[in-house]
Amino acid sequence: MTTNSASFVGDIPTHYDKGLGPNIFVDYAALIAEKCCDEPASSVIELAAGTGIVSRVLRDKLPAEANLLVTDLNAPMLEVAKAKFSGDENIQFAVANAMELPFDGPEFDLMVCQFGVMFFPDKIASYREAARVLRPGGRYVFNVWSPTSENPFSQMAHELMQKIFPDDPPGFYKVPFHYGDPATVLGDLSSAGWSNVTHETIKIQKKIQDLEVFSRSLVFGNPLIDEINERGGVDPEDVVKEFGAELENRFGPDGMTMPLSATMFVCRLG
Repeated sequence: MTTNSASFVGDIPTHYDKGLGPNIFVDYAALIAEKCCDEPASSVIELAAGTGIVSRVLRDKLPAEANLLVTDLNAPMLEVAKAKFSGDENIQFAVANAMELPFDGPEFDLMVCQFGVMFFPDKIASYREAARVLRPGGRYVFNVWSPTSENPFSQMAHELMQKIFPDDPPGFYKVPFHYGDPATVLGDLSSAGWSNVTHETIKIQKKIQDLEVFSRSLVFGNPLIDEINERGGVDPEDVVKEFGAELENRFGPDGMTMPLSATMFVCRLG
């Protein structure tokens, strides 16, 4: 199950960064950056960096002399990321396909990817590419969402799409959460030749920062908006309102606090 990660275009990156970032991404960004920086690294590459939520934390935590290359398949997402950095910071940006990285051989001692692997059409190929461009002893640190049952906001979103479009529900919310079984990920890593892998499932309780902004980003901050527009007959603004009502009904009694769950993998080469 995949989707085209290059479909995060138009106004999607702005809504993604403003609404999804503070509510579901920033806490895990801090955690993955902390894990990445608990060992020295001089040449770092980030895959599927999106709007630079992890990139900003990484650049702040890495030594100034460490090189950081931020990549994504989607140029509009990288444009949002670039705006978070000044011209004198040691950072570069490049459009790159994680399954066909544009490097001849080992160039990096650290690779990081936050919530991007789930979108890769050929995950095993991406893991092989990671091993190919990492130096001996290098690390690949990435995370994936746990299943929708462990991230009820996503389950709610998918169920709402089934309610609004009973004959042809948009399937976007299945994609980011379809790769949540650690055993499946470990099996794919093994098939790609990785053997030194550890993982940890991290659960947090997250207070929704702004209900309206979050509701809007759940519609306009990913390719769901394209699926809604393709089907027609429904005003996306009405979907935003329904999302808001569902979120308030589900999480309001708990002070607008929702559970989130993701698994972080640390893969060491050699």
